[in-house]
Amino acid sequence: MSIITIELLQKIKEHYALNWYGTHGISHWARVYENGVILSEQPGVNSKVVQLFSIFHDSQRRNENIDEYHGSRGAQLVLHLKEHIPLDDNEFQLLTVACGLHTNSLSHEEPTVQVCFDSDRLDLWRIGVEPNPDFLCTPVAKLPTTIAGALERYREWKMPDDAFGIVGFNKLWKNTL
Repeated sequence: MSIITIELLQKIKEHYALNWYGTHGISHWARVYENGVILSEQPGVNSKVVQLFSIFHDSQRRNENIDEYHGSRGAQLVLHLKEHIPLDDNEFQLLTVACGLHTNSLSHEEPTVQVCFDSDRLDLWRIGVEPNPDFLCTPVAKLPTTIAGALERYREWKMPDDAFGIVGFNKLWKNTL
């Protein structure tokens, strides 16, 4: 079950400065979410944190190019919206670490943070870059079949009606605009 709600997405959108449908916008977040769901089946991974990472990690970008502090700003937004996010203190810590470090760290010792990094890196196809297994953290992400699956998700992308695990997402989202 998804921890993401339309209401939480709307709150994030209020703080989002870029084109909602741009390179680092909601379509990217939805693919990161799908990558994360697949990778979360690995032992020791907190799927709630991975799901939330998908919508916060690029939420505070100021441009579509190099913005080395967007991850730490995303972590600050997590803390700002804490009352709307049902996580315990340890899960909040994991989420803020994953958001804060995803721009500058290659890996992390925590499996949940590794999956967050991998779920984002598997969507590098959107900027014309093939994910390199040497820069992925988990054995599952490094598999050629996982990388090929991420490419297919990108090529065939259409926002699913159950995006972010929210049944009827497209209709619900249209009603919130």
